[in-house]
Amino acid sequence: MTLVRHELKQGKLSFLIWTVCIGFLLTVCVFLFPEMKGQMEGISETFASMGSFTAAFGMDRLNFGTLIGFYAIECGNVLGLGGGFYASLCAVHILCKEEKDKTAEFLLAHPVSRSRIITEKLIAVLIQITALNLIIYVLSVGSMTMIGEEIPWKEMNLLHLAYYLLQIELAGICFGLSAFLCKGSAGVGLGIAAMMYFLNLIANIAEVAEFLKYITPFGYCEGADIVSDGRLNGAMVAIGMAIGIAGTAVAYLKYTGKDIR
Repeated sequence: MTLVRHELKQGKLSFLIWTVCIGFLLTVCVFLFPEMKGQMEGISETFASMGSFTAAFGMDRLNFGTLIGFYAIECGNVLGLGGGFYASLCAVHILCKEEKDKTAEFLLAHPVSRSRIITEKLIAVLIQITALNLIIYVLSVGSMTMIGEEIPWKEMNLLHLAYYLLQIELAGICFGLSAFLCKGSAGVGLGIAAMMYFLNLIANIAEVAEFLKYITPFGYCEGADIVSDGRLNGAMVAIGMAIGIAGTAVAYLKYTGKDIR
């Protein structure tokens, strides 16, 4: 697992920066809740009557005066976008960077199969994403405990699970794309995550585009649906995981036969 350790070492700074930033923003949001709790109860009714804007973010179906309603919207966006961007960036450059940094010749000269290289790089990506989510989860629970609010464990766990699966799916898609790229991967990764986010907004606004929820991983991370239903949408999750696995399979197929320079 030498390559796994090497990738983790190389990605350490990026991991720390993204973890600190996402964790800090989530913690600040939770700490702000007691100050805003009274005001939010009235704001919820106002948001519910604002039409398409609130529908896009699911704010018309959540009570901002409750911790889980506030957390699902404010913290959910931070974790969804922040975690999605990190997972995409982490995966999209992992294979192509060898060509970009001119280290492919050195790596491939070792008695290690390309399949093993792909597997160890994939493991490194999954370790980083899992570690980020575990740290963020601990920080969220800790901050809720510090403000003295009762923790809605079921909804909290479902929300974090949904965003973890979202990151795994985006990583799978970007991992597959990485096998085709030679440079300029960061913009591609961020673009994929941003596109998926806006597809979900469009699906929330227009009924005719509701099918997009089955394409974007943000569809099964909708805080309003998770809180009101008390579960994840199994069909959407299954499709999302299938897309992520397909992306990973494409990476194996392409990279094992790729002419790497």
